[in-house]
Amino acid sequence: MSHDTGADVDELLTMSRSELDRLFRASPPGEIPRGEGRGTVLVARGAKLSKVVAASARLLAWQGKVFDRDGGGLRNKVTPFGVRAVRAKVYRDSSLLDDGECIVLDYSRTSVLAHRIRDEIRQIGPHRYLGIAYWGRHRILNFSLHFTGPRT
Repeated sequence: MSHDTGADVDELLTMSRSELDRLFRASPPGEIPRGEGRGTVLVARGAKLSKVVAASARLLAWQGKVFDRDGGGLRNKVTPFGVRAVRAKVYRDSSLLDDGECIVLDYSRTSVLAHRIRDEIRQIGPHRYLGIAYWGRHRILNFSLHFTGPRT
């Protein structure tokens, strides 16, 4: 059964943190993604500022994540050149937000730079995921991932 909240990236960019939290809580973990997901940083600070931050982050720092579902990991696409770096292990576990099941992107044993980072994602629609990034237990920001085509 497919879960579709109808929320696309443009709508996510307009949402407040509490709205993003409600959407995350209401969404299932979904399947662990496969392949390249286009990333969008969601700062939940109003549509105009959110769009500027998202575009700047994509241009200068982070374009998304490339999942290797069979290998249980991923690499982030970073820098303006889309370099695949900053590895993470990928598995299911309880969310720090609500204790419900989510897909965890764990950098604690794979990255010296990002060892305190933990991302959590849940599926909000076909090929679309909403994520939360944590530094330790402190929430940093939200992000979305959009995959094109089948993930299997």
